[in-house]
Amino acid sequence: MAEINHLKATESELEILQILWEKGNCTVREVHEILEKSKESGYTTTLKLMQIMLEKGLVARDTSAKTHIYHALQNQEKTQQHLVNKMIDNVFNGSAARMVMQALGNHSTSKDEINAIKEYLDQLSKR
Repeated sequence: MAEINHLKATESELEILQILWEKGNCTVREVHEILEKSKESGYTTTLKLMQIMLEKGLVARDTSAKTHIYHALQNQEKTQQHLVNKMIDNVFNGSAARMVMQALGNHSTSKDEINAIKEYLDQLSKR
């Protein structure tokens, strides 16, 4: 498995990875049923996407039973870290502060989340 496979993941593949990160091992049917809740998609489309992801090394498949079970090979934290770094560089001219201010300005943030952010910033400033 290549270290930077997450570079090749499309938006649809990232949606599937998100499901696999949350649920763990899943069949194509299980992934498809979750995807259908948020967007219209055919079962064969989900199957084909997961087969492509297998070829890319984004997922692995257990074929020992009649129903094939898939799991993510990409680490969620590393993938998120890579995508955020890429976004900071490409969209916000390398400014993490701009990205954070944009994100906080455009989304409602709970008091708990704001407190967690403040605690994290305090920890960063103590380094």
